Amino acid sequence: MAIHPESIPPLRAEVIEVKGECSAGHRKGDTFRIGCYDSGGLCGFFYHDIFPSLSVMQFGGKYPWSPADQLTLECPDRQNAVTVKITKGDPSSS
Repeated sequence: MAIHPESIPPLRAEVIEVKGECSAGHRKGDTFRIGCYDSGGLCGFFYHDIFPSLSVMQFGGKYPWSPADQLTLECPDRQNAVTVKITKGDPSSS
């Protein structure tokens, strides 16, 4: 398992919507840590899809269509789509 460097704070993920049934068992309202060193329990398909966005956000970048401290990302499974809101900040303050 990757060791998360102390100097790189993890991100916080919150499941804000589930269309259908998530094969990894995520439900609306779930919160967890996530980042480049921690998949947060997402399935490999979803994690692989959002990894570049997590990397940008975790290392200080931002996208012009989203607030600097937040991203909303959706699972690639169109029939069982999970939507997560990723935020910077203390993941343990859920």
